[in-house]
Amino acid sequence: MDHRGLRATRKPVQLVADPKRVIIRLFVPGGESRVSAILDRVMALSEAEVSSILERVLDRYSSRHKDISGVFERHYEAVASQLNGQVPTTKQRRQLIGTYFTSEYSLESVALFNPSVVLHPDQQGMSDGKVRFIISLRACGEGHISSIEFRSGVIDSTNGITFDPVPPFVAPEGPHDLHMYDKNRFFLKLNEMGGYRPLANRVLRYLGDKFTFAELQSAIDRVRRRHGGADSFQELAENMLWLARSSYRLEFPADSAISERVIFPVTENESRGIEDARFVRFTHDDGRIVYYATYTAYNGFRSLPQFIETTDFLHFKVYTLNGRCAQNKGMALFPRKIQDRFVMISRLDGENIYLLRSDDIHFWNEAEKMHGPIHPWEFIQIGNCGSPFETDVGWLLLTHGVGPMREYWMGALLLDLDDPSRVIGHLKEPILMPAKNERDGYVPNVVYSCGGMIHNDDLIIPFGISDTSTGIATISVSKLLSCLVRS
Repeated sequence: MDHRGLRATRKPVQLVADPKRVIIRLFVPGGESRVSAILDRVMALSEAEVSSILERVLDRYSSRHKDISGVFERHYEAVASQLNGQVPTTKQRRQLIGTYFTSEYSLESVALFNPSVVLHPDQQGMSDGKVRFIISLRACGEGHISSIEFRSGVIDSTNGITFDPVPPFVAPEGPHDLHMYDKNRFFLKLNEMGGYRPLANRVLRYLGDKFTFAELQSAIDRVRRRHGGADSFQELAENMLWLARSSYRLEFPADSAISERVIFPVTENESRGIEDARFVRFTHDDGRIVYYATYTAYNGFRSLPQFIETTDFLHFKVYTLNGRCAQNKGMALFPRKIQDRFVMISRLDGENIYLLRSDDIHFWNEAEKMHGPIHPWEFIQIGNCGSPFETDVGWLLLTHGVGPMREYWMGALLLDLDDPSRVIGHLKEPILMPAKNERDGYVPNVVYSCGGMIHNDDLIIPFGISDTSTGIATISVSKLLSCLVRS
């Protein structure tokens, strides 16, 4: 059957990068000697000079950030240990020191792309046919460091899309330790990453089945007093603390708008960026709704899959994804369990689509190749464009294929409801490809999505445009399924 007439329709809305959206970061130029030299210079200023310089800084930057004085205080504390016994006598001097160790970072100076969309957890006030949504986006700035941003809006009864206004402020939140760590999962991940040493058992012996970061540090210190001189223990201690810091909490102010909240790289394994979050609204067996997301953490050398959990997009928990199959990019979770197991779509080998199954949402050790490149527009590789959608006739999975000239196109598969490793339909032609005015950007000739949603019999597909901006397209679900069932 010829499906070349089946094409997604673009909406007249687009999200573009705004270099004015900036966050404040700790800025430490050089090593300890340089920091000490800066501190000495500030400490040598007169009180009048301190007041004048600080007033000028506050005048220029207070309107761009919430509680900028509090940030300056925190950044002062970050370098205060290098004051060599000197103690600032005034709050103004402490804050001025903080200004010299602070810089702005433009989150979107390069691009805003690769979105996923889910139903907003708060649907109060929505009339029939309307829904509120949240879109996650990959924002890219200086040094190609990526972070996760959000936008919200409403889809009306005719599938018209309106975005909420974006406030001028950005409210990134620093990480907090997890309330509790699971000892069994911690041990398994330590072993998986090659960080296990025999002395780990001595550390774990001092911990309960659930433990805090402080308890882990205390256990390490107890063992260190006896074995701290051994190089193997030093490496073990560093690996255990690194692993613990790779899982953390974020809590944003309750009065912040969704578009003010930014998940910015904070750990070593994501130091060079957080890429391509795939959010899914997951329904547990007991009816509980949790939003999960997989994303790719990049440290400049390796890409590692990570996992986000939230119920309100205000409080987030971030974890490592574990297991021998938690590899490569592009993992996407099904929106519910299938036959009492969690199921994930993955491009495990970078070329083909795999189905992963697990009893534990954090560990993935079973993989089955389910589909590979078939058509010329996907000969290089094929992967998912987010989590599958459940329909009466099967799981509808958006795919991306890479063909000649490394051009990215989007297609679709239909998977069996009870056994999603079985492909029961696939399109011979793509439903979305780069239009003439979408081919130029940071990475040319790419259309790419991290997840859509179904509303009023339309599949809503937000998509990245050549790794630069974001568009939205729609396609009839009934027509799409009709083609897939007959393919």
